[in-house]
Amino acid sequence: MGKFDLFNKFNSAVIVLNNDSETVFRNCVFKRVFPDFENIKKFSHKLNYNVCALVSNDVMVHSPIAQALKSKEDFSAHVSYQNSGNAFLYYDLNAVKKGTYTILFFTDVTAKINLEKALEKSLNFQKKIEVLEDENKNMAKIKRQAQSQAMKLLLLNNISNIIRESIDKSVILKSALNELAQMFGAFRTYYAAYSDTKKNFIIQETFEKKDKNKEIIFDKNTTAMINEGRVSCQTCIKEYQDAKPFREIVQRIILPIYHLNKLLGIIVVSTKQKIKLDDTLEVLEGVSSQLGNAIIQADLYKKNAQMVKDLTKALEELKDTQLKLINSEKMASLGQLVAGVAHEINTPVASIKSNNEIIKKLITLMPEGETTDLLKEVNEIDTEAIARINRLVVSLRKFVRLDEADLQEADINKEIDLTLDLIRHETKNRIEIIKNYGKLPPVKCYPNMLNQVFMNILVNAVHAIKGEGKISIDTSYKNNNLIVKIKDTGCGIKEPDKIFFAGYTTKSSGVGTGLGLAISQKIIEKHNGKIEVKTKLNKGSEFCITIPGG
Repeated sequence: MGKFDLFNKFNSAVIVLNNDSETVFRNCVFKRVFPDFENIKKFSHKLNYNVCALVSNDVMVHSPIAQALKSKEDFSAHVSYQNSGNAFLYYDLNAVKKGTYTILFFTDVTAKINLEKALEKSLNFQKKIEVLEDENKNMAKIKRQAQSQAMKLLLLNNISNIIRESIDKSVILKSALNELAQMFGAFRTYYAAYSDTKKNFIIQETFEKKDKNKEIIFDKNTTAMINEGRVSCQTCIKEYQDAKPFREIVQRIILPIYHLNKLLGIIVVSTKQKIKLDDTLEVLEGVSSQLGNAIIQADLYKKNAQMVKDLTKALEELKDTQLKLINSEKMASLGQLVAGVAHEINTPVASIKSNNEIIKKLITLMPEGETTDLLKEVNEIDTEAIARINRLVVSLRKFVRLDEADLQEADINKEIDLTLDLIRHETKNRIEIIKNYGKLPPVKCYPNMLNQVFMNILVNAVHAIKGEGKISIDTSYKNNNLIVKIKDTGCGIKEPDKIFFAGYTTKSSGVGTGLGLAISQKIIEKHNGKIEVKTKLNKGSEFCITIPGG
């Protein structure tokens, strides 16, 4: 047994060198671990260790084996070895001096080093993971903040769009309440207007109809915050002082709505979610500002719209009154004129009638002859003429009967005949009157006013017919309605939509005033009826009057 064979029992690789750097022994482990070993010089080139050496052209100064051989004392170092497969192995090198020999022990620490590197790498990965997790948390936080901000901007944008698109105060407020309810996950939202007189709030817009117009008040602290224009978010069990308690504690947000330092009202939002007011304060203040302006604008528009409506109604009433005054004055003047004319006619007619009766008696005393027969014929003609004059005077008096101001039953067929009698001089020998009278019950109406309507339509029909023509008059009673249709074969109307406007006329200047049909329409409306016209140029026109019976 050789003197170095003992090292074959070692678990570490062992090589023994003499003072001339010659290899005198390698144990079995060394041979197995370093199978490509040729000589110590080449072997040294494959070893490396972390030592800061002085500047030198001698490459061996970087060799741990060279340093171990030169050292006069025991030497140790941590070295790496690159094998033929270019893999790095790590060893703890310990050199022991024994006389003229240097014994080198290579303890394999590759697994340990790899483990340490793996642990270091794992630690680095863990640190990176922690950094990434922190970054993810920050990103998630930023994302939540961005989403929250986006929700706030969306809320403001939606409310802005609602305000731009609507001028209805109720629509604006309900839409805003709906947006706020969605934003805060609220189970209850409403708008309460501030009452200057009662110094409390009155619920105006709410999704629960039972609460509308309810008067509410708050505690002193809440009232103070509202008066200061501050948004409040409080944990409470009741919404206001006289409210029924909730079954659980909720968060209540109160948003004061101001305009130019004037308190208009509040929006109350109740939710079971936890709300951080700091995150929503800016958006709520923006909502408050926009709603304050929108409410004032909506109120102003409503007032202006009501004012326009009242002015329009007043103008229509003024026009109606003007037409009624014109018609009343016209009829009053016509009545006075007819009364005067009737009186003036009756006086000479009475004398003629008296003289005609005397002549009639004298004729009976005269002997029969040619002269007597001639006088009888003249007497009969005069008698008929006197009767026609009397009938005409009676028709005129009936037409303008101003004492008949109340509703009364009338035979419409007879009233139309009465009007036709008065315009006979316009139609005689030129216009054919076709009567298609139906069987009519007595109709409650203002006869003198209806006669005026018939007169206006018939006179217009006569004037629309140039030369010869026809006027058809149809009367019927259907579905408890009186229907009168007057159709002519005249020239028609160019602008039928305007004929009922006061002042519009198709007649030449100085002939028509443009008031006849406007007054006629008002008279028919007074009877709760309607008047319509169908017309074709050069074909004629047809007026249809419908009046409820009863």
